[in-house]
Amino acid sequence: MPIFLACALGMIATIPFQFLSLEHLKLEKKFGKEKGTKIGELMGIISGWSFFIFWIGIWLSPQPRFRIQILGDIAITFLVIKISVPILHVILGIPLLLIGGWLGILGVKELSLRVSETRRPIRIVKTGIYSHVRHPQYLGGLLAHVGITLLLSAFYSLIYTPILMIIIYIIAQKEEKELINEFGEEYEEYRKKVPMFIPRIRTQK
Repeated sequence: MPIFLACALGMIATIPFQFLSLEHLKLEKKFGKEKGTKIGELMGIISGWSFFIFWIGIWLSPQPRFRIQILGDIAITFLVIKISVPILHVILGIPLLLIGGWLGILGVKELSLRVSETRRPIRIVKTGIYSHVRHPQYLGGLLAHVGITLLLSAFYSLIYTPILMIIIYIIAQKEEKELINEFGEEYEEYRKKVPMFIPRIRTQK
C-alpha cells in the first residue's frame, strides 16, 4: 500500500506542472519566446515522463490480486513475474493492451515523438488516427492500463482506474484550452468534427 499510495499521489502531483508546461503563450510572455519555449518543453518532458513512471509504479506496486470468476479456476502462470493469471483476464487483457499500445504508437507517429514529449505542437494534426479521436494517446493509455491491470490482477490498480480517467480528462481539457488559445477557430472547428475519446460509428457527411 505505501508504494501504491506514493505512486498514486505522485501522479496527481504532476498535474500542476503538466498544466504549466501547456501554457506556452504565458511562459513566452513571462520569460521571452526562446527561454519560455525551453522552460515549457523541459517541464513537459519531466512532468510527462514522471507521470508515466508513477503509472508503472501503480501497476507493479505490491497489492492484493483480484479474480473474475467466470471460467472457474483455469489460469495461466507467468514464470517471469510468478503470477497465476485467470484465463479470462488473459483473454480480455491482451487485446486491450495491444489495442492501447497500437493507438499510442499511431498517435506518436502522427504527432512526432518530440511534440508528444514536449507538448508543443506547431500545427493541428487532423490526419490518421487524429481524424477519429482528438486524444488517441490518452485513449490508448487507458485501454492499456485496463489490459495490464487484468493481466497482473492488480486490485489497487483496478480501483484507481476511475480516478485515472478523471485525471486524464482534466489534463486533456487543459490541453484543449491552450490549443484554442494558440490556434483559435481552427481548433474549435476540429473539436466539432472529431470526438475527444470515443470514435463515432458513422462519419459525418
